[in-house]
Amino acid sequence: MLTSTLFIIQFFFTLIIGLYFLNLLKSQQSNKSAIDKEAKKELDKMKKLREIKLTEPLSEKTRPASIKDIIGQEQGIRALRAALCGPNPQHVIIYGPPGVGKTAAARVILEEAKQNSISPFKKEAKFVEMDATTLRFDERGIADPLIGSVHDPIYQGAGAYGAAGVPQPKPGAVTKAHGGMLFLDEIGELHPIQMNKLLKVLEDRRVIMESAYYSSEDNNIPAHIHDIFQKGLPADFRLVGATTRQSEDIPPAIRSRCVEVFFRPLFAEEIARIAKNAAFRGGFKLEGDIENLVAKYAQNGRDAVNIIQIAGGAALIEGRNAITKKDVEWVIEFGRYSPRSEKKITAGEYVGCVNGLAVIGSSTGVLIDIEATASLAENENGKLTITGVIEEEELDGKGHKLKRTGTAKASIDNVATVLKKSVGIDYRKYDIHLNFPGGMPIDGPSAGIAIFIAIYSAIKNVPVSTEIAMTGEISIKGKVKPVGGVAAKVEAARIAGVKKVLTPKENWQEMFNDIGIEVIPVEDISQVIDHVFGIKEKAIDEVVINNPSLNILTAQAQV
Repeated sequence: MLTSTLFIIQFFFTLIIGLYFLNLLKSQQSNKSAIDKEAKKELDKMKKLREIKLTEPLSEKTRPASIKDIIGQEQGIRALRAALCGPNPQHVIIYGPPGVGKTAAARVILEEAKQNSISPFKKEAKFVEMDATTLRFDERGIADPLIGSVHDPIYQGAGAYGAAGVPQPKPGAVTKAHGGMLFLDEIGELHPIQMNKLLKVLEDRRVIMESAYYSSEDNNIPAHIHDIFQKGLPADFRLVGATTRQSEDIPPAIRSRCVEVFFRPLFAEEIARIAKNAAFRGGFKLEGDIENLVAKYAQNGRDAVNIIQIAGGAALIEGRNAITKKDVEWVIEFGRYSPRSEKKITAGEYVGCVNGLAVIGSSTGVLIDIEATASLAENENGKLTITGVIEEEELDGKGHKLKRTGTAKASIDNVATVLKKSVGIDYRKYDIHLNFPGGMPIDGPSAGIAIFIAIYSAIKNVPVSTEIAMTGEISIKGKVKPVGGVAAKVEAARIAGVKKVLTPKENWQEMFNDIGIEVIPVEDISQVIDHVFGIKEKAIDEVVINNPSLNILTAQAQV
């Protein structure tokens, strides 16, 4: 009897348990069916979304597909090819203003390298692009899209591995770029912690993962995860960073590991070509000299394409495909575009007026006006007045302000010494006014010989041709010392219409033979006087005019 009762009870519990698991199975099947239905609905939605396509933006139509499509930057492209297309490609940082082709250049250079038989980049090499301004990571190491992270089993979403207590490595962009190129836009904005991690990856060419949940003796951990923790994730790639910052703003540790390439601002004629190409790609006609009007206001290629697109859109809405001057002027007005500041010389000769040369930023050459007047002082107690020089600049020093003192005053002191010791002119007998129109910060040493010639011209009353420009530091011995940015300065002089540029002999390069203007190396101030005035110093002394009516010598720069 007892046995029968136990059997009935056991059967009863077995039936209940069976019904419970049957209902659980039905529930799972029902849930799976509901999930499948929901998934099908979402897939259908996604399919419909993908079928919706707008027209391709003009900016994408004009994106360079090969090196020949990149306008300007010949020197920068050559440097990139040398750094990345050979048998031993290097890490690179590209400096330059926005919209001059840094990203496009990196893309097409990788494609060219893949076609080169001596390059280690294979056909399947990837171009992985990330923007450092939007890269965010968790300092606890939960997520790092650049370097990679470990998904520990305690975190939500760990799945079956989490239930088994297995940490899961998640590769970042450096591993996805393995065997290819990682393009990091605005690299100067990268978080310092990520920058340090990136430096380690560049050295090791792998990513070492760590987790408190990993044990090399845990047999439950799959073999591939053991392999990752013990050997690291592969990350053998070439970094190409791009930035609009100056080179001094980039940490020295990353700069020392990279070849630095500088992209210059585009010239007006190059922007005109971009505007014309954008109109062609967009199916627009340009009436008259529209591309040059665009080039007068567009600061870069991106601006030029945007102006053409908006002006063309306005024309299409009105039922025409020809862009008129009125359309472009309307875009310039409502877009508040400012004209480009490119100087052009006016042919002539002026007393006390000299074309100096300077560099703005890292690679932008500019022509600067330097003008001087001189008059005999009373009692031979002359006064030197300097205007237009910003002798002290306030710079942003990452959270605190820095002040930089200019060296123009020291350069003028050198000029005064050379005037007396080398040329025999006692400047103290004259009231001299030296002016730098425009209020541009002048870094004095490179303007040394230009300052000398301006004062010399004013004292001697001998005119200087506007077709001559010069750059170079002057020593107290009258020697012309080397300066920086000479190639950019010479190019700026050429664009301005200058015919002859004087540079320090140590800065002269063979490339100047093919630049289109005469570049003359000089070693001392006597050679500078020779080339500027075309006669020897003694001959100049013979034409000094002592007429009192000419004591005050003034001239206005016409540049």
